[in-house]
Amino acid sequence: MPGVLNRQSPLVPDADVLFTAHRDGVFRYLCRIVGYEDARELTQEVFLRVTRAAAPESPGSDPGGRRAWVFRIARNLALNHVRDDRRRAVAGELPDDAATPATQALAAALREALEQLSPVDRDVFLMREAGGLSYEEISFACQLTADAVRSRLHRAREQLRAALGPGLDARSNPSWR
Repeated sequence: MPGVLNRQSPLVPDADVLFTAHRDGVFRYLCRIVGYEDARELTQEVFLRVTRAAAPESPGSDPGGRRAWVFRIARNLALNHVRDDRRRAVAGELPDDAATPATQALAAALREALEQLSPVDRDVFLMREAGGLSYEEISFACQLTADAVRSRLHRAREQLRAALGPGLDARSNPSWR
């Protein structure tokens, strides 16, 4: 049937396992970069590409290599999507601050703070915090060393703290230390 995602592709026999294991993490990561509606579509595209591509061989029983490979595909699709949106230059109006609930205002402030990060720092931060990837997996997905990942993650956290100001108490989220 055309247009149906066949997760039992002969190229990636465990595509169904990859889809089930990483769908939620990929979706959370993409939501932070492109928004909820576009993330749904891009998550489907990620796993469509997973079924059509030959997965890298994982040495031994290292499932992290495949997870990092899936996130590299997600990252590349997100970068393409953001680049294409900037070319279209869609204009929109911001809502009045008095009319928005605090959670929406916080989400908008976080989105704006994330946009101020460099693309690589933002990806490293989101892969760690939204995707739950290890330093080694992020280093594979972003083509960096593990030390560079640690450095970029530290820098991203510091910049987010500064951008969000005193309203963000570091004690409320110990993983940001």
